[in-house]
Amino acid sequence: MDTFHVQILNKKQVTHDTYAFQVEKPEGYTFEPGQATEVSLLKEGWEEEKRPFTFTSLPSDAHLEFTIKTYPDHEGVTKRLRDAEVGDRLEIGDAWGAISYKGPGVFIAGGAGITPFISILRDLRQKNAVGTNELIFANKTNDDIILFEELKTILGHKFYNIIGKQADTAYDQGRIDKAYLEKKITDFTDRQVYLCGPDGFMKAVEKALQELGVKPDSLVFEQ
Repeated sequence: MDTFHVQILNKKQVTHDTYAFQVEKPEGYTFEPGQATEVSLLKEGWEEEKRPFTFTSLPSDAHLEFTIKTYPDHEGVTKRLRDAEVGDRLEIGDAWGAISYKGPGVFIAGGAGITPFISILRDLRQKNAVGTNELIFANKTNDDIILFEELKTILGHKFYNIIGKQADTAYDQGRIDKAYLEKKITDFTDRQVYLCGPDGFMKAVEKALQELGVKPDSLVFEQ
């Protein structure tokens, strides 16, 4: 697999713990919306600590972008990236991933699981092809919602937020289960269902979808 060294061009805080990093785009580098790559920080002791991150830029952009949720309480790669500065260098690999747009449907994301869908939805907006697509986004608190304003602009009333650990939220409260999906999505027939989130979230949502009769071949997720 090829590797490339790229410089951080810009760093922008997106939420209290999430940052968007714009980095150099190697000549000829390509990816499909929804794909990811392995990333490591080229600082002493961290060069071999590779982690998968999703591209949130468009393939046509002059730069690459990663939108990364960081965990400052854990001594890991994301904590180091939280402290990274413009001019620092990263190593990236080739693009890979099973999540890609396969037609209109329902996107269901938990927390940082929104990242593969950002590039897909930005691409659909650019092509004026958002159409009937819907997004259900689950987070712990209102402050955890990544790119709320942009997603609202793209999807309008087809953007549903559900909050698990904040009593005073103005959004839906609870978890994504069969009853919630039945209430929000009137018809899954002949529609794709795009899934991304933590393991426990994925298992719970897949179970709910199975109970609703959604066919396994309609599901799009990272294997």
